[in-house]
Amino acid sequence: MEAVGLLEVYGCCAAFVAADAACKAGNVRIDALDKNKPAHAETLPVPLVMVVKMRGSVADVEAAMEAAEEAAKSLTGVVSRYIIPNPTEDTEKLLRISAI
Repeated sequence: MEAVGLLEVYGCCAAFVAADAACKAGNVRIDALDKNKPAHAETLPVPLVMVVKMRGSVADVEAAMEAAEEAAKSLTGVVSRYIIPNPTEDTEKLLRISAI
């Protein structure tokens, strides 16, 4: 099993920049970019929240997440981040759900 990194950022551009930084910083692949328009979107810096899902070894995902977070912070900001070191089979099913 590979680790999974989830980085939630404001806006599509920040998601692409974060994904690019992640791939350059660690040996990871981008599984998906998921979008979500929250109910309170008008109060956010950018009215769209995106999740960058990345996979690789735990060490690579950690390095990639750090770089991706810094890249996103330089643009619009980060909502949340989380690394799942060893996802269960049920979690894997949920991770396949994607908006894009």
